[in-house]
Amino acid sequence: MSELMNHGRLGIIVMKNCMELGKKVEAHILAMRGESAEEKSYIIPVDEVRFSNGEGKVKLPESVRGRDIYVITDVGNYSCTYKMFGYDNRMGPDEHFQDLKRVLSAIGGKANRVTVVMPLLYASRQHKRKGRESMDCAMALKELESMGVSTIITFDAHDPTIHNAIPYTSFENCMATYSTLKKFIMEENFYDNKKLTVISPDTGAMERAIFYANVLGVDVGMFYKRRDHTRVVNGKNPIVEHKYLGSPLKGKSVLIVDDMIASGESVIDIIRRISHYKIDKTYVASTFAFFTEGVSKFDRLYKEGKLTRLYSTNLSYVPDEIRNRPWFEEVDLSKFLAKIVNTLSHDESISPLLDPKAKIRKMLAERAAATQNSTVTADKQ
Repeated sequence: MSELMNHGRLGIIVMKNCMELGKKVEAHILAMRGESAEEKSYIIPVDEVRFSNGEGKVKLPESVRGRDIYVITDVGNYSCTYKMFGYDNRMGPDEHFQDLKRVLSAIGGKANRVTVVMPLLYASRQHKRKGRESMDCAMALKELESMGVSTIITFDAHDPTIHNAIPYTSFENCMATYSTLKKFIMEENFYDNKKLTVISPDTGAMERAIFYANVLGVDVGMFYKRRDHTRVVNGKNPIVEHKYLGSPLKGKSVLIVDDMIASGESVIDIIRRISHYKIDKTYVASTFAFFTEGVSKFDRLYKEGKLTRLYSTNLSYVPDEIRNRPWFEEVDLSKFLAKIVNTLSHDESISPLLDPKAKIRKMLAERAAATQNSTVTADKQ
């Protein structure tokens, strides 16, 4: 298929922190355009250099002049290391973001348009000011804007109103809802909406839970999270009480949805509390899963039969030892991301891609019909 773009040729710069995802995205774009990897590649190589004192630089081996560049980065990848004064130093979000800025500096304004694909939005948890605090996310977005970035693509931003920091720059906050629910429906053979309740772990995630509940046609509940604001532990106020607000859960399955799992303490506490309601199965769906304090408690919940499955995406790094856990189910978002990049590169609207309600309801209807037909056939036999 010939390129129909009104602007520059497509070029993809994949940072080393998300090479696996970037290569999958390119493979899907090639398939969408009827091309093969043998005859074409959209990935532009990049040299990410680290000096022995910890300083770094980025070099582009080839010109990007006049091209539409998409830079894909995972600022949450904690597996990347480099030598600093002879010691192995593990890269954090700040260093990944600095390397992203180095790429933009190397491009030097020569590209026709630059789009940053940052599924995990940098500093998204520090999105507003409470007292004398830094506003890291807003400052980062302003930096990207000042360096010539025309569009920022992210997923399930902790607070999408952060776009107000850069009102004249395109900010696409995409959701993993369709891919996650498709995986959930297929893996769990879900079709009976009377046996499921979607639960929000706190008031902040309630809008997300309501959306999930609406498209699935199920009930919704919420846990009120009361914190001790007189203390700070690991950078946050500790939770002192979880209280459930919603319809009865006895005999039902539960789907807990949130944007991210950090330590997982909140989700773990909720799972233990709802287990007293004699529920059937417990599922968790999260766009990002960090497991900052390990997964031993999740292993224990699974062995106790209190956790059935945890769904999370491949938009940010999860080590193989966790991905291979029997309770962990990875949701591949590479095709969806490829559709977004491919559509934007042809100057077409991505709005139809961002509203999954119709597709999910159609899938549920087909699933219910197929289940009913198989039941009827079995009864006749």
